[in-house]
Amino acid sequence: MKRILITGANGLLGQKLAQLLLPQQDVVLLATSRGENKLAQVLPTLPFQSMDVTNPQQIDEVVSAFRPTHIIHTAAMTNVDECESNQAGALLLNRDAVANLVAACEKYNVHLIHVSTDFIFDGENGPYTEEAKARPVNFYGETKLQAEEIVKKARCKWAILRTVLVYGVVHDYGRSNIVLWVRDSLQAGKVIKVVTDQLRTPTLAEDLAMGCWLAAKHDAQGIYNISGSETLTPYDMALQVADHFGLDKALIDKASAATFSQPARRPLRTGFDISKAQNELGYQPHTFREGIRLVATQAAAQPGL
Repeated sequence: MKRILITGANGLLGQKLAQLLLPQQDVVLLATSRGENKLAQVLPTLPFQSMDVTNPQQIDEVVSAFRPTHIIHTAAMTNVDECESNQAGALLLNRDAVANLVAACEKYNVHLIHVSTDFIFDGENGPYTEEAKARPVNFYGETKLQAEEIVKKARCKWAILRTVLVYGVVHDYGRSNIVLWVRDSLQAGKVIKVVTDQLRTPTLAEDLAMGCWLAAKHDAQGIYNISGSETLTPYDMALQVADHFGLDKALIDKASAATFSQPARRPLRTGFDISKAQNELGYQPHTFREGIRLVATQAAAQPGL
């Protein structure tokens, strides 16, 4: 029996994890997040407790009461440009919160599963294996790399799951994703500029949630790449979205990353080799076309999407 505590349960990955794990017969689940439970209407039986991962005392109280076997840590500041402009906030949530969780995991003998990112790399040699040398080019990547170093030194069982460009649809989640952005723009007849010189292995949120569950289920330790298997440019992705919805691809203009002025620099060529996760955990992601179909179906079921 696994007793799993999720942090950041109100976010995209957190909600997908709750939906995946709640029905599991061999899992006792506790969802946590700062603020109220956004999943109360969708999953009314979900055990939920408010917990701020930047507050060590709150973490200790919740962990000591629930006594999880595993913590899956999904809470983070993931807006790359916001991390650049609010560096103190990024350090607090992306680095210091991880140190707080590590302390609790060491104290109560909990297995920590920490979600990290391809943005710890400079984008010069992607796709990357788990052994590749990290060299972030923005502050978000720097905070996530510092968090990884904290986890690696932890005196408890740990796994780091790195992922790439996560997309999906969940209840009451404010941020859009590349599938809906392209669909909505083309349906409105807007011309969109999409980069051709960035490479990613886009990750369906359901696949990342499954990767987290497989890591817990197998008590995996070490670093694993958990992403899609296809290396695509955002332009490639946009064309596939247009194909699925039968929209005008002539509205999609090619652009280079240098066209866009953003506070945080993006690595150009990332993406992951996921063979380790496939071989050791049995991880099998959807194709991007399958992901588009799933997102389209889920969006159609939600008013306003």
